[in-house]
Amino acid sequence: MMPALLLGAAAAASLLEGKPLTAALAGGGYVILMRHASSPATPPTSEQAEPANVGHERQLDEGGRRAARAMGEALRHLRIAVGMVLSSTSYRALETARLAQFPDPHTYDDLAEAGRSPERAASLRAQVALLPGAGTNTVIITHYPNIADAFPSDAKDLAEGEALIYRPDGHGNSVLVARVKIEDWPKLAAAP
Repeated sequence: MMPALLLGAAAAASLLEGKPLTAALAGGGYVILMRHASSPATPPTSEQAEPANVGHERQLDEGGRRAARAMGEALRHLRIAVGMVLSSTSYRALETARLAQFPDPHTYDDLAEAGRSPERAASLRAQVALLPGAGTNTVIITHYPNIADAFPSDAKDLAEGEALIYRPDGHGNSVLVARVKIEDWPKLAAAP
């Protein structure tokens, strides 16, 4: 039997990067589970709130807006098709999807930031295990606590906008194949 530490190292060594990762994603069949792009810790004042942010929820900061746009542009440049988009109901998660120009997201309370429970974690794991539509990838945008509850070992030190990429097996399970920081998508698109 292999010690747990060696198993973790073996799994990390098998993660996809660079061209093998972008080629795999271009073929579809993956779930991109991401934390919303960068946002300040406090909600905006009424003067600072975006016009569509009528509830004055936390919204993306300028860096988060730039990163979300650049991520979407990179995915389009790499011909990585996005099919279904699932999102938290929060403004900053929906703003991430909108600025990346993803298809209209389906919002779910289980992806929202309020309340942590084993049921919510199980719901997220179940969503990640669903096979995407043929030739496409599913994007799920949520919050760190939800990701950490569902995938504690995979989510360690997950930054704002960072994605965990899973390959569902069609039998209710999924395997982590990559981690991509939001600022690395344009680098992947620019690689020769």
